[in-house]
Amino acid sequence: MLPTQSFGNTGHESTRVIFGAAALGSMGQDRADETLELIESYGVNHIDTARSYGESELRLAPLLATNRHKVCLASKTGERTGPAARAELEESLTRLGVDQVDLIQLHNLVEPDEWEVAFAPGGAVEALAKARDEGLCKFIGVTGHGLRIPSMHLRSLHAFDFDSVLFPYNFVLLERPDYRADVEALLDVCAQRSVAAQTIKSIARGRWSGSREGKFSWYEPLTDPAAIGRAVRYVLGNEQLFLNTTSDATLLPTILDAVAAGHLAAPASEELRADIDNFGITTLFDGNELERI
Repeated sequence: MLPTQSFGNTGHESTRVIFGAAALGSMGQDRADETLELIESYGVNHIDTARSYGESELRLAPLLATNRHKVCLASKTGERTGPAARAELEESLTRLGVDQVDLIQLHNLVEPDEWEVAFAPGGAVEALAKARDEGLCKFIGVTGHGLRIPSMHLRSLHAFDFDSVLFPYNFVLLERPDYRADVEALLDVCAQRSVAAQTIKSIARGRWSGSREGKFSWYEPLTDPAAIGRAVRYVLGNEQLFLNTTSDATLLPTILDAVAAGHLAAPASEELRADIDNFGITTLFDGNELERI
């Protein structure tokens, strides 16, 4: 079984590995059911999806029909205006077959112009707060990609009491002094306010060098089990963090095995730097490209 800890101030004791249900987006129901049986066998009790993740919400519906009480269920909206965000949340509820999600998140809120719309009167933040008051969700979070997102999350947390944040976190990214400083500042605020800190891109190797056709993830992941184990332990060695799994479901058993084995202390920096050299690991982000993914 996997280690758990309190998910911020929500009261939910979440597994430190959160299932990234983007992995279900292009699956048939039978394959999705097998994947969900796998995560259940490891005790994963937190699922993260989004209206934009293809058929993911539909693939989750059969599980939720009988096991809704067993999981913390999170979804996302990419809309910035209030009416559109409310409509997308309601559509997600219908597709998931539930009356309420535990967590609704503003997805990839990184661009300043979109931020202004979301936080303006009649914007998405106001609409989701009202939806929470009406019982359509319990908690509200904010997510994002790219080098700018930790600082944008800080801005968001100063403007609204979000319950969770989500951002990229891996060794090669944290080797950048500017990114590390922003992440540390964000985590300080999260610790002070009991905001749950979710991470993505733990096992990213870099951008695909050729076509992404037929690939299960928009970035190239590590595939070596030992390297994946070190990458996972690097994240979970920080007890404040949760790890969201990759959209490449073929790597789920390797990730889950690495965590279930215990011994989650972060590897030595020398080991991780050796992985950078041996596997050609590069940063996904440069401050401009791919931040709207």
